[in-house]
Amino acid sequence: MNVEKVINHIVEWLKSYAEKATINGFVIGISGGIDSAVTSTLCAKTGLKVLCLEMPILQGKNQVSRAKEHIAFLKANFKKISSKNIDLTSVFNEFKQAVPKEEKSDKVTLSLANTRARLRMNTLYYFAGLDGLLVAGTGNKVEDFGIGFFTKYGDGGVDLSPIADLLKSQVYTIAKHLNIVNSIQKAQPTDGLFGDTRTDEDQIGASYDELEWAMKMVAENQKIINFNKREKEIFEIYQQRNRANRHKMVAIPVCKIPNKFL
Repeated sequence: MNVEKVINHIVEWLKSYAEKATINGFVIGISGGIDSAVTSTLCAKTGLKVLCLEMPILQGKNQVSRAKEHIAFLKANFKKISSKNIDLTSVFNEFKQAVPKEEKSDKVTLSLANTRARLRMNTLYYFAGLDGLLVAGTGNKVEDFGIGFFTKYGDGGVDLSPIADLLKSQVYTIAKHLNIVNSIQKAQPTDGLFGDTRTDEDQIGASYDELEWAMKMVAENQKIINFNKREKEIFEIYQQRNRANRHKMVAIPVCKIPNKFL
């Protein structure tokens, strides 16, 4: 990968899209993770306004500190960077009180995790509307088009996706080139939606490097019979998640009415 050319291409694409849409700039949620750090830096390089939102919901201290460190990095290196801290913990707790009580289960835990992401999406669009900004997505290619590892109408609810054609390993390569703070480059990827220390790999059962390998095997039509035990496990994980989350990765089904009925 020609890192410099990829960076310049994305920055010019972002700038052109915003100018054609007569938009002032971008708003982005800063999580303390690698994807939001790279995306926000690419947005900052356009020279347009970038609003960074911290939206903690019972967030881990390390995630909060990394987010603050990155915002400080942006403000020190780019113009037109602003930030707001919108603590959504009380809103989330009010939501939990408002919905009917359910027996604790994996489904309840997952639904509440997705609720966090959707509260953040609402907040991003609130400020986007106020300031004439585009909501910049932070999903990478493995998450958005491989295993669907995002919340529908949560972190998947965005106006444009600058890094969605980049594999996770490529995002790390760009992060190094952009001098993203070391604490973020070294941190284990996590969506931070469960209020505990679980990583993305804990949830998925495979690392991003392994998932990238599986994506490549699918693209090359490789047969599972040729894989060793661990490779078979990884391939099955990838295939299962790809099937289960297909609804996130395709256009919303529309019931077409036959012309003879109209």
